[in-house]
Amino acid sequence: MQSKHNKKLVPLAKQLRKEMTKEERHLWYDFLRSYPVKFSRQKVLGKYIVDFYSAEATLVIELDGSQHFDEFAIKEDAERTAFLEEYGLKVIRIPNNEINENFYGVCEYIDFEVKQSLSHD
Repeated sequence: MQSKHNKKLVPLAKQLRKEMTKEERHLWYDFLRSYPVKFSRQKVLGKYIVDFYSAEATLVIELDGSQHFDEFAIKEDAERTAFLEEYGLKVIRIPNNEINENFYGVCEYIDFEVKQSLSHD
């Protein structure tokens, strides 16, 4: 298995942190940044950059815009998830419209997943 950190992707990750989508900004600034369990944003993991990552909770959160719902993207996302799961990470995918329409519910779901993960340690 390849290294968990890919230095070649670091500049792109930094750029993506500066250019977060409005849904990523909303989740980061209004929930994850001050969440008691530490999360990183635009984290390089192997050959991927994940939206949000908690090492402590072994959790990856991916926010999916409409481009993630065509046949090719669904296949790519499944490969990405399988790769990350090889590291023992749980990947949760949240559609952008859920951030916009049910933000409180999304936060509750993330909190539940984090607590589930931490209780299995």
